[in-house]
Amino acid sequence: MKNKKLLAMVLMIIMITTVSLTGCGKAKPVYDSDTLVYGSSDYTAINPALYEHGEINLLLFAGLTAHDGENNVVPGLAESWYFDESTNTYSFTLREGLTFHDGEPLTAEDVKFTIEAIKDPANGSENASNFEDVKEVKVIDDTHVDIVLTAPNVAMPDYLTIGILPKHILKGQDMTTSDFNQNPVGAGPYKLVSWDMGQAISMEKFDNYYQGSPNIDAVIFKIVEDTDARALQLESEELNFAQITPKAEKKFAGKEGFGVYSMATSDYRGIMYNFNSKLFKEHRELPAILSYAIDREAIIDSVLLGHGKAAYSPLQAGSYNNENIEKYEYDPAKAQALLEAEGWKKNADGIYKKGTQTLSFTINCAQGDQVRIDMANICAQNLNDMGADVKVEVPAEVDWAGQDAYLIGWGSPFDPDDHTYKVFGTDKGANYNSYSNSEVDRLLMEARQIEDAGTRSDLYDRFQEELAADPAYTFIAYIDAIYAGTSNIKGITEDTVLGHHGVGIFWNIHEWAITE
Repeated sequence: MKNKKLLAMVLMIIMITTVSLTGCGKAKPVYDSDTLVYGSSDYTAINPALYEHGEINLLLFAGLTAHDGENNVVPGLAESWYFDESTNTYSFTLREGLTFHDGEPLTAEDVKFTIEAIKDPANGSENASNFEDVKEVKVIDDTHVDIVLTAPNVAMPDYLTIGILPKHILKGQDMTTSDFNQNPVGAGPYKLVSWDMGQAISMEKFDNYYQGSPNIDAVIFKIVEDTDARALQLESEELNFAQITPKAEKKFAGKEGFGVYSMATSDYRGIMYNFNSKLFKEHRELPAILSYAIDREAIIDSVLLGHGKAAYSPLQAGSYNNENIEKYEYDPAKAQALLEAEGWKKNADGIYKKGTQTLSFTINCAQGDQVRIDMANICAQNLNDMGADVKVEVPAEVDWAGQDAYLIGWGSPFDPDDHTYKVFGTDKGANYNSYSNSEVDRLLMEARQIEDAGTRSDLYDRFQEELAADPAYTFIAYIDAIYAGTSNIKGITEDTVLGHHGVGIFWNIHEWAITE
Protein backbone atom coordinates (compact mmCIF):
# COMPACT_ATOMS: atom_id res chain seq x y z
CA MET A 1 0.00 0.00 0.00
CA LYS A 2 2.73 2.46 0.97
CA ASN A 3 4.70 1.67 -2.20
CA LYS A 4 1.60 2.43 -4.28
CA LYS A 5 1.21 5.78 -2.54
CA LEU A 6 4.85 6.62 -3.13
CA LEU A 7 4.60 5.67 -6.80
CA ALA A 8 1.48 7.80 -7.18
CA MET A 9 3.21 10.83 -5.67
CA VAL A 10 6.30 10.41 -7.83
CA LEU A 11 4.07 10.21 -10.92
CA MET A 12 2.30 13.33 -9.76
CA ILE A 13 5.60 15.23 -9.54
CA ILE A 14 6.45 14.14 -13.09
CA MET A 15 3.04 15.35 -14.27
CA ILE A 16 3.51 18.68 -12.49
CA THR A 17 6.89 19.21 -14.12
CA THR A 18 5.57 18.17 -17.53
CA VAL A 19 2.60 20.52 -17.33
CA SER A 20 4.87 23.38 -16.25
CA LEU A 21 7.03 22.87 -19.30
CA THR A 22 4.15 22.69 -21.77
CA GLY A 23 3.58 26.43 -21.59
CA CYS A 24 0.34 27.82 -23.00
CA GLY A 25 -3.10 26.32 -22.81
CA LYS A 26 -5.20 25.29 -19.86
CA ALA A 27 -3.86 22.13 -18.31
CA LYS A 28 -5.93 19.47 -16.66
CA PRO A 29 -5.57 19.24 -12.88
CA VAL A 30 -2.56 17.19 -11.84
CA TYR A 31 -3.82 16.63 -8.30
CA ASP A 32 -6.49 14.30 -7.00
CA SER A 33 -9.12 14.84 -4.33
CA ASP A 34 -6.85 14.05 -1.41
CA THR A 35 -3.79 16.08 -2.44
CA LEU A 36 -3.03 19.74 -1.79
CA VAL A 37 -0.68 21.25 -4.39
CA TYR A 38 0.67 24.52 -3.04
CA GLY A 39 2.64 27.13 -4.99
CA SER A 40 5.77 27.62 -2.91
CA SER A 41 9.01 29.55 -2.88
CA ASP A 42 12.14 27.47 -3.36
CA TYR A 43 14.14 25.80 -0.63
CA THR A 44 17.75 24.66 -0.59
CA ALA A 45 17.68 23.39 2.99
CA ILE A 46 14.99 22.67 5.58
CA ASN A 47 16.07 22.72 9.20
CA PRO A 48 14.14 24.80 11.76
CA ALA A 49 17.12 24.94 14.12
CA LEU A 50 19.16 26.79 11.50
CA TYR A 51 16.73 28.69 9.30
CA GLU A 52 13.79 30.76 10.37
CA HIS A 53 12.08 31.10 7.02
CA GLY A 54 9.88 28.38 5.69
CA GLU A 55 6.21 27.67 6.20
CA ILE A 56 7.02 24.07 5.33
CA ASN A 57 8.39 23.77 8.87
CA LEU A 58 4.81 23.77 10.17
CA LEU A 59 4.13 20.64 8.15
CA LEU A 60 7.31 18.67 8.77
CA PHE A 61 8.18 19.59 12.36
CA ALA A 62 6.56 20.05 15.74
CA GLY A 63 7.74 21.95 18.82
CA LEU A 64 7.32 21.60 22.56
CA THR A 65 4.71 24.33 22.27
CA ALA A 66 2.49 25.50 19.42
CA HIS A 67 0.35 28.47 18.41
CA ASP A 68 -3.40 28.31 18.04
CA GLY A 69 -5.56 30.26 15.60
CA GLU A 70 -5.38 33.35 17.83
CA ASN A 71 -1.58 33.07 18.11
CA ASN A 72 -1.70 32.03 21.76
CA VAL A 73 0.95 29.61 23.02
CA VAL A 74 -0.61 26.19 23.63
CA PRO A 75 0.76 22.70 24.37
CA GLY A 76 2.50 20.95 21.51
CA LEU A 77 4.76 17.93 21.95
CA ALA A 78 4.77 18.93 25.62
CA GLU A 79 1.45 18.41 27.36
CA SER A 80 2.30 20.85 30.16
CA TRP A 81 5.00 23.11 31.64
CA TYR A 82 5.67 25.48 34.50
CA PHE A 83 8.23 28.16 35.36
CA ASP A 84 10.19 28.28 38.61
CA GLU A 85 11.06 31.93 39.22
CA SER A 86 13.59 31.13 41.94
CA THR A 87 15.80 29.16 39.52
CA ASN A 88 14.68 30.65 36.16
CA THR A 89 13.75 27.15 35.01
CA TYR A 90 11.04 25.98 32.62
CA SER A 91 10.05 22.37 33.29
CA PHE A 92 8.30 20.53 30.47
CA THR A 93 6.43 17.23 30.45
CA LEU A 94 6.32 15.57 27.03
CA ARG A 95 3.41 13.51 25.79
CA GLU A 96 3.73 9.74 25.96
CA GLY A 97 4.44 7.73 22.82
CA LEU A 98 5.87 10.49 20.63
CA THR A 99 7.80 9.38 17.54
CA PHE A 100 9.59 10.93 14.62
CA HIS A 101 8.52 10.20 11.06
CA ASP A 102 10.99 7.30 10.90
CA GLY A 103 9.32 5.61 13.87
CA GLU A 104 12.08 6.35 16.38
CA PRO A 105 10.99 7.71 19.79
CA LEU A 106 11.05 11.47 20.38
CA THR A 107 12.30 12.13 23.89
CA ALA A 108 13.75 14.81 26.14
CA GLU A 109 17.18 13.99 24.70
CA ASP A 110 16.01 15.32 21.34
CA VAL A 111 14.83 18.54 22.98
CA LYS A 112 18.23 19.03 24.59
CA PHE A 113 20.00 18.24 21.32
CA THR A 114 17.88 20.74 19.36
CA ILE A 115 18.39 23.67 21.72
CA GLU A 116 22.12 23.01 21.99
CA ALA A 117 22.35 22.87 18.19
CA ILE A 118 20.66 26.26 17.94
CA LYS A 119 23.06 27.73 20.49
CA ASP A 120 26.19 26.25 18.93
CA PRO A 121 28.03 29.16 17.22
CA ALA A 122 29.45 26.75 14.65
CA ASN A 123 25.94 26.28 13.25
CA GLY A 124 25.29 29.98 12.72
CA SER A 125 21.59 29.62 13.53
CA GLU A 126 19.32 32.51 12.62
CA ASN A 127 17.44 31.66 15.81
CA ALA A 128 20.41 31.69 18.21
CA SER A 129 19.48 35.07 19.70
CA ASN A 130 16.14 33.67 20.84
CA PHE A 131 17.91 31.08 22.98
CA GLU A 132 20.94 32.98 24.22
CA ASP A 133 19.47 33.06 27.75
CA VAL A 134 19.47 29.27 27.95
CA LYS A 135 22.16 28.24 30.43
CA GLU A 136 21.55 24.50 30.48
CA VAL A 137 19.09 21.87 29.31
CA LYS A 138 18.65 19.05 31.82
CA VAL A 139 17.13 15.72 30.81
CA ILE A 140 15.25 14.32 33.79
CA ASP A 141 13.90 11.27 31.97
CA ASP A 142 12.41 10.51 28.56
CA THR A 143 9.37 12.72 29.07
CA HIS A 144 10.70 15.41 31.41
CA VAL A 145 13.16 18.17 30.56
CA ASP A 146 14.24 21.33 32.36
CA ILE A 147 15.42 24.44 30.50
CA VAL A 148 17.49 26.60 32.83
CA LEU A 149 17.92 30.28 31.95
CA THR A 150 20.54 32.79 33.03
CA ALA A 151 17.77 35.37 33.36
CA PRO A 152 14.01 35.43 32.83
CA ASN A 153 12.83 35.43 29.22
CA VAL A 154 9.06 35.61 29.01
CA ALA A 155 9.16 34.92 25.27
CA MET A 156 10.68 31.46 25.78
CA PRO A 157 7.39 29.51 25.49
CA ASP A 158 6.87 31.26 22.12
CA TYR A 159 10.33 30.30 20.92
CA LEU A 160 9.85 26.68 21.94
CA THR A 161 7.38 26.27 19.10
CA ILE A 162 10.53 25.60 17.07
CA GLY A 163 10.67 22.12 15.54
CA ILE A 164 12.46 19.37 17.48
CA LEU A 165 15.26 17.58 15.63
CA PRO A 166 16.13 13.86 15.79
CA LYS A 167 19.34 13.35 17.74
CA HIS A 168 19.67 9.78 16.48
CA ILE A 169 20.13 11.07 12.93
CA LEU A 170 22.14 14.25 13.45
CA LYS A 171 24.41 13.42 16.37
CA GLY A 172 28.06 13.88 15.41
CA GLN A 173 27.28 15.50 12.05
CA ASP A 174 28.12 18.96 10.81
CA MET A 175 24.59 20.31 10.88
CA THR A 176 25.27 23.02 8.30
CA THR A 177 26.35 20.51 5.65
CA SER A 178 24.38 17.42 6.68
CA ASP A 179 22.19 15.84 4.02
CA PHE A 180 19.47 15.91 6.68
CA ASN A 181 18.78 19.45 5.45
CA GLN A 182 17.61 17.96 2.16
CA ASN A 183 16.05 14.88 3.81
CA PRO A 184 14.38 16.31 6.92
CA VAL A 185 12.79 14.03 9.49
CA GLY A 186 10.53 15.65 12.05
CA ALA A 187 7.37 14.91 14.02
CA GLY A 188 4.96 17.24 12.23
CA PRO A 189 1.66 16.32 10.56
CA TYR A 190 3.39 15.46 7.25
CA LYS A 191 6.54 13.55 6.39
CA LEU A 192 8.83 13.93 3.41
CA VAL A 193 8.39 11.47 0.56
CA SER A 194 10.61 13.04 -2.09
CA TRP A 195 12.30 16.31 -3.01
CA ASP A 196 12.90 17.14 -6.65
CA MET A 197 15.17 20.17 -6.27
CA GLY A 198 13.73 23.28 -7.85
CA GLN A 199 10.54 21.46 -8.82
CA ALA A 200 8.55 20.01 -5.94
CA ILE A 201 8.66 18.77 -2.34
CA SER A 202 6.22 15.93 -1.74
CA MET A 203 4.85 14.87 1.63
CA GLU A 204 2.35 12.37 2.94
CA LYS A 205 0.38 12.45 6.15
CA PHE A 206 1.99 11.19 9.37
CA ASP A 207 -0.49 8.89 11.05
CA ASN A 208 1.30 9.08 14.42
CA TYR A 209 1.08 12.88 14.61
CA TYR A 210 0.33 13.89 18.19
CA GLN A 211 -2.90 15.66 17.17
CA GLY A 212 -4.09 12.76 15.05
CA SER A 213 -3.73 11.71 11.45
CA PRO A 214 -4.37 14.61 9.01
CA ASN A 215 -7.43 14.57 6.76
CA ILE A 216 -5.55 15.37 3.53
CA ASP A 217 -3.42 12.43 2.42
CA ALA A 218 -0.67 14.30 0.60
CA VAL A 219 0.73 17.82 0.27
CA ILE A 220 3.02 18.91 -2.55
CA PHE A 221 4.95 22.18 -2.37
CA LYS A 222 5.38 22.92 -6.06
CA ILE A 223 8.20 25.42 -6.53
CA VAL A 224 6.87 28.52 -8.28
CA GLU A 225 9.11 31.43 -7.34
CA ASP A 226 7.44 34.05 -9.49
CA THR A 227 4.30 35.40 -7.84
CA ASP A 228 2.60 36.17 -11.15
CA ALA A 229 3.25 32.63 -12.36
CA ARG A 230 1.47 31.24 -9.32
CA ALA A 231 -1.72 33.00 -10.30
CA LEU A 232 -1.45 31.61 -13.83
CA GLN A 233 -0.92 28.10 -12.52
CA LEU A 234 -3.92 28.41 -10.22
CA GLU A 235 -6.03 29.36 -13.22
CA SER A 236 -4.69 26.41 -15.23
CA GLU A 237 -5.26 24.12 -12.22
CA GLU A 238 -1.64 23.10 -11.90
CA LEU A 239 -1.99 24.34 -8.32
CA ASN A 240 -4.97 24.26 -6.03
CA PHE A 241 -3.65 26.68 -3.38
CA ALA A 242 -1.18 29.59 -3.38
CA GLN A 243 -0.36 33.00 -1.97
CA ILE A 244 -0.97 35.60 -4.65
CA THR A 245 -0.41 39.31 -5.19
CA PRO A 246 -3.06 42.01 -4.75
CA LYS A 247 -3.16 42.47 -8.53
CA ALA A 248 -3.81 38.76 -9.04
CA GLU A 249 -6.52 38.78 -6.38
CA LYS A 250 -8.83 40.51 -8.84
CA LYS A 251 -8.71 37.45 -11.10
CA PHE A 252 -10.05 35.15 -8.41
CA ALA A 253 -12.45 37.31 -6.38
CA GLY A 254 -15.88 35.94 -7.21
CA LYS A 255 -14.47 33.41 -9.68
CA GLU A 256 -16.50 30.21 -9.66
CA GLY A 257 -14.72 27.29 -8.04
CA PHE A 258 -12.24 29.43 -6.08
CA GLY A 259 -12.00 30.93 -2.63
CA VAL A 260 -9.95 34.03 -1.80
CA TYR A 261 -8.63 34.81 1.68
CA SER A 262 -7.26 38.28 2.42
CA MET A 263 -5.70 37.87 5.84
CA ALA A 264 -4.22 40.45 8.18
CA THR A 265 -0.55 40.03 9.01
CA SER A 266 2.20 41.48 11.15
CA ASP A 267 4.34 41.41 8.00
CA TYR A 268 5.86 44.78 7.19
CA ARG A 269 8.07 46.02 4.38
CA GLY A 270 10.75 48.66 4.63
CA ILE A 271 14.01 49.94 3.22
CA MET A 272 16.84 48.43 5.26
CA TYR A 273 19.90 50.69 5.19
CA ASN A 274 23.21 48.91 5.40
CA PHE A 275 25.48 50.58 7.93
CA ASN A 276 28.46 48.78 6.39
CA SER A 277 27.86 50.91 3.30
CA LYS A 278 30.09 54.01 3.24
CA LEU A 279 27.12 56.28 2.59
CA PHE A 280 25.06 55.23 5.59
CA LYS A 281 28.01 54.48 7.85
CA GLU A 282 29.32 58.02 7.50
CA HIS A 283 25.94 59.75 7.27
CA ARG A 284 23.76 58.28 9.99
CA GLU A 285 21.33 61.17 9.56
CA LEU A 286 20.12 59.85 6.22
CA PRO A 287 17.67 57.05 7.19
CA ALA A 288 15.53 59.46 9.21
CA ILE A 289 15.61 62.20 6.58
CA LEU A 290 14.91 59.90 3.62
CA SER A 291 11.93 58.40 5.47
CA TYR A 292 10.02 61.66 4.91
CA ALA A 293 10.39 61.27 1.15
CA ILE A 294 8.43 58.00 0.82
CA ASP A 295 4.79 58.23 -0.26
CA ARG A 296 3.39 55.24 1.64
CA GLU A 297 -0.23 55.84 0.70
CA ALA A 298 0.67 55.84 -2.99
CA ILE A 299 2.38 52.46 -2.51
CA ILE A 300 -0.62 51.05 -0.65
CA ASP A 301 -2.99 52.28 -3.36
CA SER A 302 -0.98 51.34 -6.44
CA VAL A 303 0.98 48.25 -5.38
CA LEU A 304 -1.10 46.73 -2.57
CA LEU A 305 -4.40 47.92 -4.04
CA GLY A 306 -5.56 48.79 -0.56
CA HIS A 307 -4.48 45.48 1.00
CA GLY A 308 -2.29 47.01 3.69
CA LYS A 309 -1.62 50.05 5.85
CA ALA A 310 1.17 52.57 6.32
CA ALA A 311 3.95 51.38 8.65
CA TYR A 312 5.97 53.27 11.22
CA SER A 313 7.04 50.61 13.76
CA PRO A 314 7.97 46.91 13.91
CA LEU A 315 5.35 46.40 16.65
CA GLN A 316 2.50 48.21 14.97
CA ALA A 317 0.38 45.10 14.41
CA GLY A 318 0.24 44.07 18.07
CA SER A 319 -0.88 45.24 21.48
CA TYR A 320 2.52 46.81 22.25
CA ASN A 321 2.27 49.37 19.46
CA ASN A 322 3.24 52.94 20.37
CA GLU A 323 1.15 55.29 18.23
CA ASN A 324 2.81 58.38 19.67
CA ILE A 325 6.10 58.20 17.80
CA GLU A 326 7.44 59.97 14.74
CA LYS A 327 5.63 58.37 11.79
CA TYR A 328 7.65 60.06 9.03
CA GLU A 329 4.58 61.01 7.05
CA TYR A 330 5.19 61.98 3.44
CA ASP A 331 6.83 65.41 3.28
CA PRO A 332 9.52 65.65 0.58
CA ALA A 333 9.99 69.37 1.21
CA LYS A 334 10.86 68.62 4.82
CA ALA A 335 13.32 65.93 3.68
CA GLN A 336 15.07 68.43 1.43
CA ALA A 337 15.19 71.08 4.16
CA LEU A 338 16.69 68.59 6.62
CA LEU A 339 19.29 67.47 4.06
CA GLU A 340 20.33 71.05 3.44
CA ALA A 341 20.49 71.76 7.17
CA GLU A 342 22.96 68.85 7.37
CA GLY A 343 25.14 70.41 4.66
CA TRP A 344 23.89 68.52 1.60
CA LYS A 345 23.72 70.65 -1.55
CA LYS A 346 22.45 69.86 -5.02
CA ASN A 347 25.06 69.59 -7.77
CA ALA A 348 24.61 70.60 -11.40
CA ASP A 349 22.64 67.42 -12.06
CA GLY A 350 20.20 68.17 -9.24
CA ILE A 351 21.62 65.41 -7.03
CA TYR A 352 22.47 66.13 -3.42
CA LYS A 353 26.14 66.01 -2.50
CA LYS A 354 28.05 66.57 0.74
CA GLY A 355 31.80 66.93 0.41
CA THR A 356 32.89 64.16 -1.91
CA GLN A 357 29.85 61.97 -1.10
CA THR A 358 26.95 61.90 -3.55
CA LEU A 359 23.50 60.85 -2.32
CA SER A 360 23.46 57.81 -4.56
CA PHE A 361 22.63 54.22 -3.66
CA THR A 362 20.90 51.04 -4.83
CA ILE A 363 17.93 49.26 -3.26
CA ASN A 364 18.17 45.50 -3.78
CA CYS A 365 15.14 43.21 -3.95
CA ALA A 366 14.60 39.47 -3.79
CA GLN A 367 13.98 37.68 -7.06
CA GLY A 368 10.42 36.65 -7.83
CA ASP A 369 8.71 39.02 -5.38
CA GLN A 370 7.02 41.51 -7.67
CA VAL A 371 5.34 43.34 -4.79
CA ARG A 372 8.71 44.22 -3.26
CA ILE A 373 10.13 45.20 -6.63
CA ASP A 374 7.17 47.49 -7.33
CA MET A 375 7.48 49.03 -3.86
CA ALA A 376 11.19 49.62 -4.33
CA ASN A 377 10.65 51.29 -7.70
CA ILE A 378 8.15 53.74 -6.24
CA CYS A 379 10.51 54.46 -3.32
CA ALA A 380 13.35 55.07 -5.79
CA GLN A 381 11.17 57.42 -7.81
CA ASN A 382 10.17 59.33 -4.67
CA LEU A 383 13.80 59.68 -3.63
CA ASN A 384 14.95 60.67 -7.12
CA ASP A 385 12.24 63.32 -7.32
CA MET A 386 13.62 64.77 -4.08
CA GLY A 387 17.20 64.94 -5.32
CA ALA A 388 18.77 61.54 -4.72
CA ASP A 389 20.18 59.09 -7.27
CA VAL A 390 18.57 55.76 -6.39
CA LYS A 391 18.38 52.60 -8.47
CA VAL A 392 16.62 49.26 -7.94
CA GLU A 393 18.34 45.96 -8.64
CA VAL A 394 17.32 42.32 -8.29
CA PRO A 395 20.55 40.38 -7.75
CA ALA A 396 20.75 36.61 -8.01
CA GLU A 397 22.19 36.46 -4.49
CA VAL A 398 21.98 38.86 -1.57
CA ASP A 399 25.25 40.32 -0.34
CA TRP A 400 24.09 41.49 3.08
CA ALA A 401 27.37 43.14 4.03
CA GLY A 402 28.18 44.60 0.62
CA GLN A 403 24.92 46.18 -0.51
CA ASP A 404 23.64 49.71 0.13
CA ALA A 405 20.04 48.92 0.98
CA TYR A 406 17.45 46.15 0.72
CA LEU A 407 13.66 46.01 0.54
CA ILE A 408 13.29 44.00 3.74
CA GLY A 409 10.34 42.25 5.33
CA TRP A 410 9.87 41.07 8.91
CA GLY A 411 7.08 40.74 11.44
CA SER A 412 5.72 38.55 14.19
CA PRO A 413 2.18 38.25 15.58
CA PHE A 414 3.59 36.64 18.72
CA ASP A 415 5.56 37.97 21.69
CA PRO A 416 7.00 41.48 21.05
CA ASP A 417 10.50 40.12 21.66
CA ASP A 418 10.19 38.12 18.44
CA HIS A 419 11.64 39.96 15.42
CA THR A 420 12.80 42.88 17.53
CA TYR A 421 15.58 41.56 19.77
CA LYS A 422 17.27 39.54 17.04
CA VAL A 423 16.60 42.07 14.25
CA PHE A 424 17.61 45.34 15.93
CA GLY A 425 19.92 44.11 18.70
CA THR A 426 23.62 44.65 18.06
CA ASP A 427 25.20 41.60 16.37
CA LYS A 428 22.07 39.47 16.79
CA GLY A 429 21.11 36.68 14.42
CA ALA A 430 18.79 38.57 12.07
CA ASN A 431 20.50 41.97 12.25
CA TYR A 432 21.56 41.98 8.60
CA ASN A 433 22.50 45.68 8.32
CA SER A 434 24.90 46.09 11.27
CA TYR A 435 22.52 48.41 13.08
CA SER A 436 23.74 49.22 16.58
CA ASN A 437 22.16 51.42 19.21
CA SER A 438 23.09 50.87 22.86
CA GLU A 439 19.78 52.25 24.15
CA VAL A 440 17.82 49.94 21.85
CA ASP A 441 19.93 47.04 23.12
CA ARG A 442 19.25 47.94 26.75
CA LEU A 443 15.50 48.38 26.32
CA LEU A 444 15.07 45.14 24.41
CA MET A 445 17.11 43.21 26.98
CA GLU A 446 15.08 44.58 29.88
CA ALA A 447 11.76 44.01 28.12
CA ARG A 448 12.37 40.30 27.54
CA GLN A 449 13.13 39.77 31.21
CA ILE A 450 10.01 41.37 32.70
CA GLU A 451 6.69 39.56 32.86
CA ASP A 452 4.57 42.48 34.07
CA ALA A 453 2.60 43.65 31.02
CA GLY A 454 2.52 47.29 32.07
CA THR A 455 6.25 47.53 32.61
CA ARG A 456 6.97 45.67 29.38
CA SER A 457 4.65 48.01 27.52
CA ASP A 458 6.54 51.04 28.84
CA LEU A 459 9.86 49.53 27.76
CA TYR A 460 8.59 48.73 24.28
CA ASP A 461 7.13 52.22 24.01
CA ARG A 462 10.58 53.63 24.70
CA PHE A 463 12.20 51.16 22.31
CA GLN A 464 9.94 52.35 19.51
CA GLU A 465 10.69 55.98 20.34
CA GLU A 466 14.43 55.33 20.20
CA LEU A 467 14.17 53.33 16.98
CA ALA A 468 12.13 56.12 15.41
CA ALA A 469 14.74 58.69 16.46
CA ASP A 470 17.58 56.56 15.07
CA PRO A 471 16.00 54.43 12.33
CA ALA A 472 17.42 51.17 11.06
CA TYR A 473 14.78 51.11 8.30
CA THR A 474 12.32 53.30 6.52
CA PHE A 475 9.11 51.48 7.35
CA ILE A 476 6.76 51.44 4.37
CA ALA A 477 3.69 49.26 4.85
CA TYR A 478 2.12 46.30 6.56
CA ILE A 479 0.76 43.99 3.91
CA ASP A 480 -2.18 41.62 3.92
CA ALA A 481 -1.48 38.04 2.86
CA ILE A 482 -3.78 37.03 0.03
CA TYR A 483 -4.32 33.35 -0.59
CA ALA A 484 -6.43 31.74 -3.29
CA GLY A 485 -7.41 28.14 -3.72
CA THR A 486 -10.10 25.85 -5.00
CA SER A 487 -13.31 26.33 -3.06
CA ASN A 488 -13.37 22.72 -1.88
CA ILE A 489 -10.47 23.30 0.52
CA LYS A 490 -11.92 23.52 4.03
CA GLY A 491 -10.43 24.40 7.41
CA ILE A 492 -8.61 27.70 6.74
CA THR A 493 -8.99 30.07 9.69
CA GLU A 494 -9.47 33.41 7.97
CA ASP A 495 -9.23 35.51 11.14
CA THR A 496 -5.77 34.27 12.14
CA VAL A 497 -3.21 37.08 12.02
CA LEU A 498 -0.29 35.73 10.01
CA GLY A 499 3.43 36.38 10.33
CA HIS A 500 6.33 37.19 8.05
CA HIS A 501 5.70 36.12 4.44
CA GLY A 502 2.17 35.15 5.49
CA VAL A 503 3.54 32.19 7.42
CA GLY A 504 1.04 30.68 9.83
CA ILE A 505 -1.82 29.77 7.56
CA PHE A 506 -0.85 26.09 7.92
CA TRP A 507 -1.00 26.16 11.75
CA ASN A 508 -3.94 23.66 11.64
CA ILE A 509 -3.16 21.88 8.36
CA HIS A 510 -4.00 18.54 10.02
CA GLU A 511 -7.64 19.72 10.26
CA TRP A 512 -7.92 20.85 6.63
CA ALA A 513 -9.94 18.76 4.22
CA ILE A 514 -10.57 18.65 0.50
CA THR A 515 -14.21 17.87 -0.18
CA GLU A 516 -15.70 16.30 -3.26
